[in-house]
Order: sequence, then C-alpha cells, then structure tokens
Amino acid sequence: MTTEVGSSGQSGAVSNSAAIAWSWRNVAYGAALAVPATICTLLDAFAGLSLAVGVLPAAALGLLSTRRERALVVLVGALAGFSIFVGSLVSPWPVVAVATLFVLCVLVAITVSDPARRLAPVAMMLGLPLVGVGLSEGSWQRGFAAAGLIAAGSAYGWLVSLLWTAAPAVMRPPRAAASRTAMIVYGVQIGLAGAVGAALGFAWGADHPGWAATAALMVSRPDRRQLDARGWGRAISVTAGAIVACAIAAAGLPLPVVALLVLLVLAAGSGTAGSRWYVFPFFSTILVLSMLLLGETESPAHWFIERVGLTLVGVILALAAAWVVPAIARVLGAGSRAG
Repeated sequence: MTTEVGSSGQSGAVSNSAAIAWSWRNVAYGAALAVPATICTLLDAFAGLSLAVGVLPAAALGLLSTRRERALVVLVGALAGFSIFVGSLVSPWPVVAVATLFVLCVLVAITVSDPARRLAPVAMMLGLPLVGVGLSEGSWQRGFAAAGLIAAGSAYGWLVSLLWTAAPAVMRPPRAAASRTAMIVYGVQIGLAGAVGAALGFAWGADHPGWAATAALMVSRPDRRQLDARGWGRAISVTAGAIVACAIAAAGLPLPVVALLVLLVLAAGSGTAGSRWYVFPFFSTILVLSMLLLGETESPAHWFIERVGLTLVGVILALAAAWVVPAIARVLGAGSRAG
C-alpha cells in the first residue's frame, strides 16, 4: 500500500506562498500523530510503519485553523480509503481496471464544473490517484484493510487535532464555475494518462502496477504551469525519498532507531504542510518504501528502480497527455467552446 497526498494542505499556521513552509505547530501535530506508530515500531517495525502510512493524509493536511475545518481530515480519510478500495476491487482484471480508471477520471472531472459540489476537487486531486494505489493492492481484502487503516488514521488525526485551540478561519474565495466542455477535455486528458500508466504497469508485471497511474494523476492540473512544476517536484521528491528509504533498509537499523525515524518523518512532513513546492512525497516515500522493504526478498535496488521508474513514467504521461489532448480538442472545436 502507498498513500501520498500532495503538500498542499491548508493551514492557518503557514503561508501558502512559501516555497517550503514550516510550522512548529504542525510539527507538534505530526509528532502527536506519530505516537502510536512510534510505540508499535519498537515491537514490530512492519506494524509500526503501517500505522505511520495510515496517518499520512492527516499529516499532509497539517493542523487546520478551525475545529470545523479539522473535521475535514475524517472526510479526506474516508474518501482516500474508499478510493483505494474501489481500485482494489478491479485490480484482478487489468482490462477492467484500466477502463474503470479512465471512466472515473472523466466522470469526476465533469462534477468539478459544478461549484456546488464542494468535494469534487478533492475527489479529483486525491481520490482518483488513490484509485491507482488500489490497483496495486491485488485483492479487495488487501484494499479493504488499507482503506480501514487510512480511515482509522484520519479519525485519530482529527481527535489529536482537538488538543489544539482553534485559530481564526482563513477566508477563501468561493470556487468559480468551470466550463463543462473544458472539464470533459481535462477528464479525457487525465484519464488517458492514468489509464496508459496503469496499462504499462500491468504489462510490465510490476509489483505495484498502479504507481505510474498514481504519479500521473497526482501531478496533473488544468493549469499547464502547475503541471510542469508539480511534475519536476514529484520526480525529485520521490527520488530523494527512495534513496533515503533504500539506505535505511540496507543499514539494518535497530528498532529504536527506526521508531525514532518514524517520529521524525511524520513530524517534519506535517511541518511542511502548505508548501508551494511538492515536498510531501519525499516523506511519504520514505515511510511507504521502508514498509515495503521489510521482509522482502527483492533487493532495495529493485524497489528503487520500480518506484522511481514508474513515477517518472507517470510524470511523462501526464505531460504528454496535457500536450496532446487539448491540441486535439482545439482541432475538433472543443477548445474554442471551452473558452
């Protein structure tokens, strides 16, 4: 299982304009999130790292301003878990899985055109990539277990957040309506990138065939400039995180040291919530790969090549689809109607 949320969590304690935001308040929140995982790691590294992965969505969001906003962590966790479960349901049948991912991308993108559907952007930016994660689970039982872990971790994150006093709400402008035609084009764009990524993962026989699809859908944005920045940022963050995780696996560290690393990674990852740069995948990759490397017969090099290789494939697919699909839409006339 792998769970990654971009470093776009909103927090009243950090400025979203900072390239790498830092909040000691969020660091303390991340450390509190890490307590169960840290304690469990002292007894069983795999169980502890699994618990750490479960609280990643809460860590990525950081400590939100008001108590009402903090409840969003539970909704995000539920959405994340459900998306993984959906992917796991179709994962045994590659053709069905690829087609399902494409159709979901188009349908979810269309719902974003309606400003009244407030969770639609979250479903597009987080839910769809995590359907790709579910494709890597291999069975609905594993997907259900992963969904439960994420949901429980998010609920724990919400309860922990109540220990902090509320801050003034951050005023945000209402979401503007998007052209339905433009969102259909965008849905086809991300659907094509995600579906091709999943197809390549299955064809390659990768241990986690959904990683390329997840990478493509995580970095994709309707704004091409954002896509370019996120693509580079994700590639660099994942590569750096994979290097650290492989070094940890090769070092054969004792459990107390691994437990301390779990605490530090979650605290630091939460502390950067709200960063403009795409830094959170660095922290999530360390935890996810460290978990996968435990008890595996494959070498760390195998996991590094697969993780980084499929991530780069996903980024390339996202960039290629962003160039090809809108160009075809303009030729067909959809671009002019989209405005």
